[in-house]
Amino acid sequence: MTSQQLLDGHIFLLDKPLDWTSFQAVNKMKYKLKREFDLPKKFKIGHAGTLDPRATGLLIVCTGKFTKKIPEIQDAPKEYWTEVKIGVQTESYDTEKPEILHQDISKVTEEDVKNALEKFLGEINQKPPVFSAIKIDGERAYNLARAGEEVEMKSRKTTIHYMKDIEINFPLISFTVGCSKGTYIRSLAHDIGQELGVGGYLTQLRRTKIGDYKIEDGTSDFLDNEYRFEN
Repeated sequence: MTSQQLLDGHIFLLDKPLDWTSFQAVNKMKYKLKREFDLPKKFKIGHAGTLDPRATGLLIVCTGKFTKKIPEIQDAPKEYWTEVKIGVQTESYDTEKPEILHQDISKVTEEDVKNALEKFLGEINQKPPVFSAIKIDGERAYNLARAGEEVEMKSRKTTIHYMKDIEINFPLISFTVGCSKGTYIRSLAHDIGQELGVGGYLTQLRRTKIGDYKIEDGTSDFLDNEYRFEN
């Protein structure tokens, strides 16, 4: 790989570690590449779709002229491996906030879970989490929420293409979900809990696919030279 190849454009498939922001991952990649190659100060690099810090998995990073491909990649369908804990909730719909509102799940059956999941297939209306980067009157929703302000999130249409590889080990439910751009899996986890009548939140999330790009082709080795990349 040469500096000219990077400027002409590469697509890097990163396996983002837990507790890294997408911004940190891109900055680490940029630092590594600029240190090893003779790149201009305004070298273009960016990711094609944010992953929450509490999520792991596929983060696509584009360089040079391939940054123009970012909108196209962002529009592609996504796939995630998902784990949900039922019988309890959190304000953030994931592990960022402590558990609240514990409820008895002894009457929830596997059939109940499968029926609940089935109700979310196809086009659905979904409210994003309050703890999200969506802007409300110019301010990030999570900043308003952390300041103790009441935040009203507007529903938006999204599509759940499939749910497969369902495993139920109460109170945990795991499955692989394919969805359209803009789907909040945290909201899906919360809504599944509401459908079951006992609450629920997202405990683990791993992005496995964006369009035709797969996590199997990704790397988290930021500190050595073994990057996998595509033209």
